[in-house]
Amino acid sequence: MADAAKPAPKAATAQSAAHRVSPGTLLVRDMLAKGALRELDRFDLGERWVTLASAHDAIWVITRRADLGGVALRAAFLPAGYDAVDLIEPRPGEAARIRVSSLLGIHHIALTLHDEAVPVLRVTTSVEPTSPLLTSFVPRDLYPIDAHGDPLRARGKVEAAQRGLNSGAIYFRLEEPAFGSVLYFQNLTALNPYFRATGTKPDGAVGGIWPEIGYLLPTPPQQGTPPDDPLPADRSTLLSDALLAFHDDVGSDEQEMARRYLSLLGSVLHKVGTPDCAFHDWPARAERTLRDLAAAPEATIRHYGYRYLHPYTGAEYPDSMVQLSVLAAIRDYEVWTGQPVAIGADLAAGLGKFYDPKIKTLRRYLPNVGKDKDKNAVDSWYLYHPLLQLGRLAIDGDKQAMRLFEKSVGYGTKAARHFDYRWPIQYDVRDFRVIQEARDDEGYGQTDVGGIYAYVMVQAFELTDDKTYLGEARAAIDAAKGMRFELNYQANLTAWGAAACMRLWRITSEERYLRQSYVYLASFFHNTAMWESEIGHARHYTNFLGATALHDAPYMAIYECFDSFAAFERYLKDSGPDLDPAVRLLLSEYCRHASNRAWYYYPDALPEDAVSPEQRDKNGHVDRRLSFPVEDLYVDGQQAGQVGQEIYGCGAAFVFASRCFHHVSDAPFRIFCDHFLLASERPTARTIRFQLGGAEEREAQLILFRAGRARLPEFTVSTSVGDRLRPCGSHADRIEYRIPASGRIDLTW
Repeated sequence: MADAAKPAPKAATAQSAAHRVSPGTLLVRDMLAKGALRELDRFDLGERWVTLASAHDAIWVITRRADLGGVALRAAFLPAGYDAVDLIEPRPGEAARIRVSSLLGIHHIALTLHDEAVPVLRVTTSVEPTSPLLTSFVPRDLYPIDAHGDPLRARGKVEAAQRGLNSGAIYFRLEEPAFGSVLYFQNLTALNPYFRATGTKPDGAVGGIWPEIGYLLPTPPQQGTPPDDPLPADRSTLLSDALLAFHDDVGSDEQEMARRYLSLLGSVLHKVGTPDCAFHDWPARAERTLRDLAAAPEATIRHYGYRYLHPYTGAEYPDSMVQLSVLAAIRDYEVWTGQPVAIGADLAAGLGKFYDPKIKTLRRYLPNVGKDKDKNAVDSWYLYHPLLQLGRLAIDGDKQAMRLFEKSVGYGTKAARHFDYRWPIQYDVRDFRVIQEARDDEGYGQTDVGGIYAYVMVQAFELTDDKTYLGEARAAIDAAKGMRFELNYQANLTAWGAAACMRLWRITSEERYLRQSYVYLASFFHNTAMWESEIGHARHYTNFLGATALHDAPYMAIYECFDSFAAFERYLKDSGPDLDPAVRLLLSEYCRHASNRAWYYYPDALPEDAVSPEQRDKNGHVDRRLSFPVEDLYVDGQQAGQVGQEIYGCGAAFVFASRCFHHVSDAPFRIFCDHFLLASERPTARTIRFQLGGAEEREAQLILFRAGRARLPEFTVSTSVGDRLRPCGSHADRIEYRIPASGRIDLTW
């Protein structure tokens, strides 16, 4: 039986911090104790007040609550001192702006206050050097402090910090004194000019050890001959765009803490904004993909008289997860088009050969897999993802899928109980002997497998009405409690865990499952990059809100991208008005950007030099002529496709086409919308009324484009209150609108 997951490490106390204090912390403590700050201005921010002040070597922005401590942000580090500090005219929306003259050049620091339900303070700092400036070490910029300004007596805990090149954020609680919970977010999108100029990357840049936390400005490595990449002279370069979102509560309850994190992150997303999404013709991509699946010899192989998919282009053995992932996406596409697809029938015909009657479940490989594979070794999630796809097909009425699901689901339950709902990384499918227990020194296995298992159990309950399966789903979700931000192992598994919690809430009406879904989502979004990189080849594609494939993976992967999209579709369609608004915003934005980002996994959508000429051993090759995506895109701009061209990722085209594009019967046009349509009706022959499920105060993209050769008709698009919306763009074959992302829309032609 697998060991229980280890508890999260305890927060450092003031006493333990004193044994490993940095010089910077001691200097900050001394400065605040001696009152060595000159106040420049002061502002109210709800129950907090913000002080803008200068010290001999820095500009500080300090936020406090009466008798409850605060946080001190170093807005500018000026090690050689400065000549003058001047308050200047703030720009529209700013509360204050100062100009600091020093030997380094001119610093501009601006404060913006958002006194809303979730208060947000924004501090931007730029520098205009007098000479080309080589950057060197700058200490982290944030210090929690107690009521007397002492960072060493401020007790709290960092709950989540930046992982790799994901969002530059740190989420912490200042418990003694009870200042509250804080999300510090560095808007890395705005800092791209700095990264390009200095040749640096913000890898793990936001983090630290209590009480010296926050942003560590990336600087070139100091070595015998350091890089010579200066900031340009006489040109302003942004050094920091820091946002601090505040919440009064400091409680450690996992569910409430997750909801607070999502609320703070949603508030920050409103402030930093999101990049535009391009329109992509996913139906055309889907048709190309079908042709390549059917015709390309690198796509499929025959065994036992049946047709099976290669996982990668011309490489690797047939695999049940691969076969079913693509088949399920094709089935969705068939429903959307109303037409059968020949390759779908071919892929379905051979599914039974993956079933092992001795252990009574689907195997990963066919019985004749090569001896270079351990056919009995299975990753924990690999057992359940094929079952999830079978469940989806069975619910849609596929009798073959239902038979295989019924014959296999019992083994899935047996495995879950054996491991006490805490799965290892890999085990022997015959006897549950653990091959690899943990992914790291903390002892964590595949921590989110319980989520996808719970979703499979909910499917089994819906198919059989057997409450035993409902009990299994409950047990799996309950076993994951206490994992906090360590819950995420693989992005799409975490997404299906959230969907399972939402479904359990709908079935049982027990609010704890809704609340637990926030824990899954908080861990998911902790592993996303809420910024747009322009480093290296990343300038050719978008990465905004992309999730790394694994908790520690160096890249975003297409399979996890569109599978998470499918899970979040289920989540949003099962949700209702009780869903936290910030959660609705984050999920809607993730899905909107996923359908845009996924396009750039296709080699023909990238410049040739942006795709790696070599792939991982045994993962085949990349053929730009084939409409199959590469597995990997990199936030830091490395060449894409280093892992391989992923045939099992080709379901992306079918998923995005069938979810984002909508047929209109007996009409010369089709509809594209980058938000989910939760409901629609046809009150008249020339009117469609549909409901969008996005966030309030956000916009959705609606495109009406020509189907066939007929000209587009005249359209009237109006909101539920009768406001007519004007087109924001038009082309020969399509008309574009910006519509409210929530609420009802009437379309007449």
